[in-house]
Amino acid sequence: MIQLTPPEGARVLAMKPIILAALMLAAAGGGAMAQSGAASPAPARQKPVAAVPAPPAPQTPLDTLKALSQGQRQALQSDLAWAGKYNGLINGEASERLVAAIRAFQTDRKSRPTGVLNPQEREQLAAAAKRLQAGVGWKLIGDPGTGMRTGLPARLVPQQSVTPEGTVWRSASGAIEVALTRRKQAGVTTTSLAAQERAAPDRKVTYSTVKPDMLVLSGTDGARNVYLRGQIRGDEVRLLTIRYDQASAAVMEPVVIAMSSAFNPFPTGAQAVGPPPRKSVEYATGIVVGSAGEIVTDRQPIEGCQSIVIAGHGNADKAAEDKVRDLALLRIYGARDLAALPLGGGDAQAELTLTGIADPQAQGGGHAVSRVRAQAAGPEDAATLTPVPGPGFSGAAAQSADGGFAGLVQLRPIQLAGPAPGPAPPQALLQPAGVVRDFLKANRVTADGTATDAGKAVVRVICVRK
Repeated sequence: MIQLTPPEGARVLAMKPIILAALMLAAAGGGAMAQSGAASPAPARQKPVAAVPAPPAPQTPLDTLKALSQGQRQALQSDLAWAGKYNGLINGEASERLVAAIRAFQTDRKSRPTGVLNPQEREQLAAAAKRLQAGVGWKLIGDPGTGMRTGLPARLVPQQSVTPEGTVWRSASGAIEVALTRRKQAGVTTTSLAAQERAAPDRKVTYSTVKPDMLVLSGTDGARNVYLRGQIRGDEVRLLTIRYDQASAAVMEPVVIAMSSAFNPFPTGAQAVGPPPRKSVEYATGIVVGSAGEIVTDRQPIEGCQSIVIAGHGNADKAAEDKVRDLALLRIYGARDLAALPLGGGDAQAELTLTGIADPQAQGGGHAVSRVRAQAAGPEDAATLTPVPGPGFSGAAAQSADGGFAGLVQLRPIQLAGPAPGPAPPQALLQPAGVVRDFLKANRVTADGTATDAGKAVVRVICVRK
């Protein structure tokens, strides 16, 4: 109710007799006109008043999220999960939980918590997520032994072993362990499976969700944290189990969320056979690092090759590989007059020159060496490059402005925490010079390069799979 001040109230009361008199006069006049039969004047025609549209309701942060595509929302969920702000399912849905995660990220950065990221904040979030992913070696894998797919922090758990029930990855110290388990169990239900897992020795469950076909348990196994996600189909049980000690908790908590969302116990279609099919012929760039025929390149483009060919020099053997850093060492025999690139110089700088040989389909069938500029962002051990060079540049040499070797280029699809709604765009990573030198040293390669022109020290690497 609107309160009137005394003066306003007095004015209203003073006006009441006037209003009443006006109404009585109008009534009396109307009656007199009716009795005398005088014609009433026609009322003046008034112009219709246009309806004033109501002002639109202000757009909420949730409305802003709904205006994004599902893929954009999923990437946002994934990045916020890596930043430790989002702990929901990474499925591309708009929700108040996602808005709260955005506000938490903004608050941490001492920005105004609007719930809507401006372009600069979105870029900062994406860069932070990429650094964290690169730091743990995050990648999506298909495990042939169990038929399951998941995300894996490969740098944290480099030791892989096979058990009668599945596959286990461990850290060198054993503090972190990831296991995929597959077994037949007649008459099993999620309720009975949950009871069975709760009864494991030294296990204390502090959270559980049990549905007809899946379950989630988390708690502790003795001194280690444990997270378990499982699904049942018929009499087959498939489980993801993650264990880690308290010292690893800060690193592992976002990883657990990402792994849970990426976990696909019963993949179908093309995913059911493991990783996506590779090209029958794939091209990369190699860097000549030794005059005796040693070449270092990206490992992934030459994975699963029936033969590896160095254009202009013939077949090459894969002498060594690092599956964590994705580096490969090739050797060609009988080659002469190879120009090896010196691997000394400064660390990665903001402005780099990438020297490589593009995929022939991207350059009209040619095989010319080309150079592109790129900006490096992020810490040295997890730097990304923009813009992304074209296909074929995986394995290219990156040099700083003074010509020093800064590292080796690797092209990868963007790794979301969960399954992508469509083909993932590529990103460019930089394996720093120190990592490349350590890899060669571990494989007894003496880098004796003297070439002053990187264009003379790179070669096209051709992987033939058919």
